[in-house]
Amino acid sequence: MACWVNGWMGNKFDDLHKILNGILIFVPSIKPMNNMKNILTFAILVLFAVSLSAQEEITDPKATERWSPVPAVVTPGEGTLPPSDAIILLGQGDDLSQWVAEDGGKVKWDMKDGVVTVSKKTGGISTKNYFGDCQLHVEWRTPVEVVGNGQGRGNSGVYLMGKYEVQVLDNYENITYSNGQAASIYKQHIPLVNACRPPGVWQEYDIIWKAPVFDEDGSVFKPAYITVIHNGILVQNHVEIKGTTGFIGKRTYKPHADRLPIMLQDHGNPVGYRNIWVREL
Repeated sequence: MACWVNGWMGNKFDDLHKILNGILIFVPSIKPMNNMKNILTFAILVLFAVSLSAQEEITDPKATERWSPVPAVVTPGEGTLPPSDAIILLGQGDDLSQWVAEDGGKVKWDMKDGVVTVSKKTGGISTKNYFGDCQLHVEWRTPVEVVGNGQGRGNSGVYLMGKYEVQVLDNYENITYSNGQAASIYKQHIPLVNACRPPGVWQEYDIIWKAPVFDEDGSVFKPAYITVIHNGILVQNHVEIKGTTGFIGKRTYKPHADRLPIMLQDHGNPVGYRNIWVREL
């Protein structure tokens, strides 16, 4: 489409022109532009040209196509099995080589048929490798035999960076404080729903973790955020972490490294874990 301007106030026009996304516009060289009417007319002409240009771009599908970068190919796992780019933390064999005890020594939890089970009073276990932003998959199972109630029933926890807990608890027909039940961000965020399966049945957490970022002076530049899917149901929707999780006290941040271990908690109950994998983001 072309827009031609002729005979404006008896002035001649230069051959100067611009191509704006396929629209040919002859732009006048005003000699002189000493009249407010001339200035306003010229401004309207420019705005009209820009408007036509924008419309032309919107109606052209190629204008919104991006061909790079090309995403890497990742092969999905079957069901909850790890995708091809995942780091396997606990696989199908009896391999605990990716883990250490809380004191840095050998893991003292029971390991059998790909399942590691909390051994009371032996302490938590942590990954040898350190992680920051990540996608984490964890499968866990509370005991078939129900013992205790509230916080004393199937209690454990998944700690991102060893400091921020996603609660593990048997909350199938078991009442406790809402910000301490299964899939809560312990004493910070109540899960949107209770998605617990019965005792003795395997459950899954799929966690998206965005680690906190600290300034040089130790202040929080960006807080942490977490999304949790429990048994296929969204229960924490990109919620902001207020600080480290704990049993008592106000939630505050303490500056730390940008990569730290993932930890599983020993809370005295024989909770089992299997099929744990992580993807760094």
